[in-house]
Amino acid sequence: MGAVTVLLTTGQAAEELGCAITTFRRLIRTGLLPGLSQRGVRVMVPLEAVQALRDRPRAPLERLDAPEIAVLRVDAAQPVQEPDRAWIGFSAQLPPDDILKALRGWWRCDAASVAAGGVLPVTLSGYVIAVLTHLDHWEKNTHGRHAFPDAILAGYVTDLVTPATSLTAPTAAERTLADQLLGTRLDSHSGGAVAYVATNTATANRPAPPKGS
Repeated sequence: MGAVTVLLTTGQAAEELGCAITTFRRLIRTGLLPGLSQRGVRVMVPLEAVQALRDRPRAPLERLDAPEIAVLRVDAAQPVQEPDRAWIGFSAQLPPDDILKALRGWWRCDAASVAAGGVLPVTLSGYVIAVLTHLDHWEKNTHGRHAFPDAILAGYVTDLVTPATSLTAPTAAERTLADQLLGTRLDSHSGGAVAYVATNTATANRPAPPKGS
């Protein structure tokens, strides 16, 4: 007889990870978790998948050159009717071009601080699921939100459990950077979509500079 797969409800999985059920359901909607099944109206999650998420290492921010980076916190992809994109947020089912368009704007942020970090990790439910680079040029709309039209999708996650990633940056250095960050845990706190995180303990306790709208 083969090994029996232990299945958890979304509530049990969220408890195992120490997060809210709504936070875990965001991951489910992205298509990043393989092996899901239905038991009536309930979504069941393999215990091994939850354990893999629980044991994921933290992002090695100390390897980055900048003392502080921005982190873009997104939800599962939702359709939008905008001239330059059809989606906002993230889904593993979207092609790379659509992922990039969905992530490169329009956000309330301090665009200069985002650019100064040199890299923009994109997190969903606290996991890095995409990485953007080439942030030196930005635009601002009439609502005070910024976009980064020259941004490049350096890589993204297709399976968060393994994890499995797709590295799409044009240079080896950017692909290496994306590979180091993708699939890791990166906690951030913000009232909006963009948070700012110190990359090492030496700068973690310094006063944060004022951020623009």
